[in-house]
Amino acid sequence: MSAPAPAPVATAPFVVENLSAGYGDTQVLWDVSLRIEPGEIVALIGSNGAGKSTTLGAISGQVAVWGGAVRFGEQRLDGREPDAIVSAGVIQVPQGRRLFGSLSVEENLLMGAYLRRDGEVRSDLERMLSLLPRLRERYDFLAGRLSGGEQQQVAIARALMGRPKVLLIDEMSLGLAPVLVDALIELLAQIHDTGVSILIVEQDVQTALEVSSRAYVLETGRVTLSGPSAELLDDPQVKKAYLGV
Repeated sequence: MSAPAPAPVATAPFVVENLSAGYGDTQVLWDVSLRIEPGEIVALIGSNGAGKSTTLGAISGQVAVWGGAVRFGEQRLDGREPDAIVSAGVIQVPQGRRLFGSLSVEENLLMGAYLRRDGEVRSDLERMLSLLPRLRERYDFLAGRLSGGEQQQVAIARALMGRPKVLLIDEMSLGLAPVLVDALIELLAQIHDTGVSILIVEQDVQTALEVSSRAYVLETGRVTLSGPSAELLDDPQVKKAYLGV
């Protein structure tokens, strides 16, 4: 693989402080706090229904924030519209890819740059195709006709077209064969090498802890454990609850 498109390097910490959020009258998150240092990969792990996707949704402006704060450097992001959060450099790869199935690979990638007004969109598009040669082969295909692995590549590349400083990835490995997950992990490492901060949400706890430097454990909407990923891999509580050991 070639190097990914240049991205603005994250030079400030990304901080979530005492975040509470929910849907309608139902609260899902209680005082969730986490921190990502510039250029760091952090994992948010937990069982199905723990509130991981809700956390990302609240960060990216898609879920109502009831309390707390989301900060990127000096910028306060909670309460802002999703497009303003994208413009601030915080971009999400959603669970289930959520591609425009009736649009081509090219059109989906260009949608990732819809807020950009610079003259480098086409050159970034070419870099995406060099980074992910399979997408060049599928360039004119409708996204809805791609395999699951190909769709996930498009979803990640679409997010990169927005030149994120902080990349949020929700369930990257969901429904994919191990060989495809390995390829995506390699891609993640290359994105990280460009200086992008990454928050990865994964139900595959083993994968999440292996690719990240630190991690937070979320249970029923609350952070119950955090620390270096290598230590959490050896933590008896984590082993019993998530690794089947």
